[in-house]
Amino acid sequence: MSDSSKTSWPEVEGLPGEAAKQKILLDRADVKVIVLPVGSIVTTDYDIHRVRVFVNKAGNVAEVPKVG
Repeated sequence: MSDSSKTSWPEVEGLPGEAAKQKILLDRADVKVIVLPVGSIVTTDYDIHRVRVFVNKAGNVAEVPKVG
């Protein structure tokens, strides 16, 4: 069930990046989910249809993904 009001996913912190991406897309099919290494250079613009998932060297989510 999609919840378009959801803007962050604390429950995926520590999960593998791709598993987190799938969970986010189940909640919000209207967003583009981008998996990136921690420390990646990204734009500073805010996009309500983008979620960045930052993963550590092991490929696990290192911080709470959120819309933006």
